[in-house]
Amino acid sequence: MMGFQINAQYISSIKFPDTNKAIVTDENDPSVKAANSITAAEMKELLTVLASDEFEGRETGYPGNERAAQFINEYYNDLNTSKIGEDNSHFQNVQFHWNSWTETQLVVNQSAYRHLWDYLAFPTRNEAMGPLQTNEIIFLGYGLQDTKYDDYRKAKINNKVVMIYEGLPGGVDLDQEWDIQKKLSLAKAKGAKFVLVIANNIKDLLGKNRRLLLGPSIKLGKANTQPLNEANHIYISAEVAEKLWGKSKKKIIKARDKALKNKKPKAVKFKTFLSVNNAKNAKELKGKNVLGYVEGSDKKDEVIVVSAHYDHIGKKGDDVYNGADDNASGTSAVMEMAEAFVQAKKDGHGPRRSILFLHVTGEEKGLLGSKYYAENPIFPLANTVANVNVDMIGRVDQTYKDNPNYIYVIGSDRLSTDLHRINENMNATYSQLILDYTYNSESDPNRYYFRSDHYNFAEKGIPAIFYFSGVHEDYHMSTDTAEKILFDKMENVARMIFHTTWELANRDQRILVDGKP
Repeated sequence: MMGFQINAQYISSIKFPDTNKAIVTDENDPSVKAANSITAAEMKELLTVLASDEFEGRETGYPGNERAAQFINEYYNDLNTSKIGEDNSHFQNVQFHWNSWTETQLVVNQSAYRHLWDYLAFPTRNEAMGPLQTNEIIFLGYGLQDTKYDDYRKAKINNKVVMIYEGLPGGVDLDQEWDIQKKLSLAKAKGAKFVLVIANNIKDLLGKNRRLLLGPSIKLGKANTQPLNEANHIYISAEVAEKLWGKSKKKIIKARDKALKNKKPKAVKFKTFLSVNNAKNAKELKGKNVLGYVEGSDKKDEVIVVSAHYDHIGKKGDDVYNGADDNASGTSAVMEMAEAFVQAKKDGHGPRRSILFLHVTGEEKGLLGSKYYAENPIFPLANTVANVNVDMIGRVDQTYKDNPNYIYVIGSDRLSTDLHRINENMNATYSQLILDYTYNSESDPNRYYFRSDHYNFAEKGIPAIFYFSGVHEDYHMSTDTAEKILFDKMENVARMIFHTTWELANRDQRILVDGKP
């Protein structure tokens, strides 16, 4: 083994293949024969369709996503895999609800401010509201009510607009733990009509919540008809706060500083004109996970789940974000693996354990399709041996621009050393790819371990392994198109993943879970 060690707990180095060792290529080995049926040409056919403009970027909740689901369904119809989904189908229906602003406006003293620049409004954390107008705001410090520090002391805020800081007062020993959600819940309980939250760093807050703010937010389940627990609110920049303060700035700063010194906050009323209008679009959507199932033989009650998400991010204007690598590559590889197992079964070499080929929707919206399956499994999670997840295997990143013979492996040793060892042994025996564990490090700043569908299985204690080629300049761009895919690389990686899946499905003992979720 060569490379570097970032973290002592989980492997994070690079394992180079022993090229002096001959790999097994004899088709008398039924796994070799089956793996060899996974070809670059056939994956190209599938991927080219999935990443075509016809599917309009496959965004969850849109017609292109539905067309992709139907395409995958027809593939499994042709393979004649068992229909284990709802209503004797290959589908598991997934219920979503959608929230987005149709309009959001902020005006301070006749000056209009820009959403996503001067202020942030989260559609999932606010009711539709407006237009709200006021000529008076109550500055309420940090919005706390603690035994030693009470911003609500003598304050009357019922049906009022209040302003608070996002963080906590320095040098104050608080008895309770406070976050912004708790502060907003308290403000609602006190009767606040609206809360202006002065953000610590509005650009950083936007960066951490881009998906929730830049596009519609989609969550599992039906729309919540119950009132939200938080007061309606927006985050504003320090610059906007000062515009609101106007001539009252000195009085407010003086009150704030005095409160920090004597621990006796005092609310400050100030006059200013504020207008807020947030109009909301909320609707329910239906999506589909697609299920291809190959029943096992003597160990058929135990299941291996092989997953890939087929959704992408749709269109922006006339630009289609085809998602050829992300994740038509993983989707087409899993479809080809399914065909290989179906043919092996016809040839008398079917898997001992059952295999569920799970194509999930909603990954780009927060791993929603796989979360739905993990919470509503077709097969008991106690019988689910492992999850093999394939997400982006069709390109190379900058590190491997001159050598496509690699794959990043994430999560293999987190819950099962058996899984990790099996993957390495199958690679050494049949494929000899470079196995790069860099992103498996617990200190990986990209946090890829938490960012693909395997995580919803790992969180439930099911050993999971995630295969990934890394990001590139076309990631989440309209330029992630089929002609840039390296299909020979895809073939090598898909065959390697197939061999690991074959071993998981056919070994005598199910793999041991010796790690903690």
